[in-house]
Amino acid sequence: MTLRKHRGFSLLELLITIAIGLTMAGVTFMAMMPLFKQNHVDQAYDLTMGVIRNYRNQSITNSKRYILTFTAPRTITVQYWGVAVPVSPAPVTVATYTLPQDISFAVQAGFPATGPDSFGTGGTAIDFDQGMGLGSQAYVMFLPDGSSQDTLGNFNSGVLYMTRPSDMYSSRAIDVWGATGRIRGWRLYNQGGTNKWVQQ
Repeated sequence: MTLRKHRGFSLLELLITIAIGLTMAGVTFMAMMPLFKQNHVDQAYDLTMGVIRNYRNQSITNSKRYILTFTAPRTITVQYWGVAVPVSPAPVTVATYTLPQDISFAVQAGFPATGPDSFGTGGTAIDFDQGMGLGSQAYVMFLPDGSSQDTLGNFNSGVLYMTRPSDMYSSRAIDVWGATGRIRGWRLYNQGGTNKWVQQ
């Protein structure tokens, strides 16, 4: 009786199997790239919206003033500003947040000429203190009554844009109504050949 040798895979068969596996992994990765990019936009929007809402709620709940400063390209700084007589102390930084690396506070050519809720012209990335003649302010300050004001006591309404460069339809916007502190989120869509901000 002769024993038959057990044969394994040849080197060529292994190389072909590995090549097929790598090709499938590459195709899958390329197909998933738009989802990864969209996920970064969603993270940036959710983070920014969450920070704004959270500190507005804390202002109301804890009867405190919080200043949220937005710094391009992607930083949010939160400060607590205490009250004292005759002079309030300097604001104290309580938290700093950063958006994903490929998302920034910015505008792009092609944005509608009127911002969401008619705030601004779509040309300034961080555009608060609308209608005050003070230029575009880069912060909102929430008070215990829930309103958003500037440091001079004016109601501070405005809009904030975030986008991925060269991907206009990844763009999102968040606006704040000063008198009520209402916060709304928006997304840019092309509707019938016209770019429009649609509420999310």
